Amino acid sequence: MGKITLSVTCGRDRQSGKWRCPARERWGLGPHAKMMPELEDRVCLTATLTGSYAATAQVTAKWGSAVDAETIRLHVRRVGQRAEAQVQTRLTGKGWEQPAVQVPGTKPTPFSLVIMMDGCLARQRGTDWGESADRPGLERVAWREIKGAVIYRLEQAGQTAGGRGVIAQKQVVAWQGDPQAFGRRVQTEARRRGLASAREVFVVADGGGWIWHIQQDRFGQARGMLDFYHASEHLWAVARSLHPADETAARAWVEPLLSQLKHGQEAGVLQTLDNLPAWCVAQNRVPPPEVARERAYFQNHREHLHYEAMAALGCPNGSGMMESFCAQLQGRFKRCGQFWSQPGMADLLALEVARRNFDWDALWSQN
Repeated sequence: MGKITLSVTCGRDRQSGKWRCPARERWGLGPHAKMMPELEDRVCLTATLTGSYAATAQVTAKWGSAVDAETIRLHVRRVGQRAEAQVQTRLTGKGWEQPAVQVPGTKPTPFSLVIMMDGCLARQRGTDWGESADRPGLERVAWREIKGAVIYRLEQAGQTAGGRGVIAQKQVVAWQGDPQAFGRRVQTEARRRGLASAREVFVVADGGGWIWHIQQDRFGQARGMLDFYHASEHLWAVARSLHPADETAARAWVEPLLSQLKHGQEAGVLQTLDNLPAWCVAQNRVPPPEVARERAYFQNHREHLHYEAMAALGCPNGSGMMESFCAQLQGRFKRCGQFWSQPGMADLLALEVARRNFDWDALWSQN
């Protein structure tokens, strides 16, 4: 339709003494705002779903409401800070949703809660960003970990017709920072999913030490389980160190142990690992360094290896949902040519989490 010019009434409010523009207020525009909330909503949502602000700008041009990439970035920063403030409100115990009204004579449906945690890396601008690459020893690029969590009720997990795992509804956490503060965020989101009422709580993760410290600190009642895929990788590392030139022999050694591990004989696997130094001596071999390292690894996780017992309770033996979430985060935050500032990444991460946790509309409800 081309450019439209509107003449609207502005004036001083006799009661408050402030200048007001009723039309702008009706459109949701603040005193200095230049973008209506509806367009800002669309722009910010598209920024979380596309690979870059430049791609978002191309999409807005297709709508017929072209917005340049820099303007998009500024609005993402602004709304991302609102999303983080929303999280901070929940961290202080405020802003909780009202519990569902229970019908007299009925009992709440029992459920189990699954919590998965992991981390992935993304590039940020280092302290020496912009300096010449010819100067050695500078931190021009810094790799920083994004810690993430996926939280869902076990009863809401299922499969597609093709056999792929799917979850009807889940909460996620994605944040950069120290593990202790991250654990507090995970606990807050777990409470939103009913942590206090859960029949069972399962923590499924790889061997990252910070993850299991969070489990002890924030989810002491939970049953922990080491992701089976990661456990198998560590057993394979031992197998290949014992048979470095013979993949067939390595497979013959490890496959029975993997079967034992999965079917309730984890004590036998631990004993086999404990016996390896003596076995190497009997073979006139020096135990490879992987033997001591992986023995310590499995001893540290001996309480997280009860795969058969946990499967009987319904707990998944892998953290595939968490791996998928990490891959999705990397698809947005680790693209070619992306070097983030810490605040820029934090604000977009906050928006990403708000979208996934169905908190998006609340960002504009009181704007």
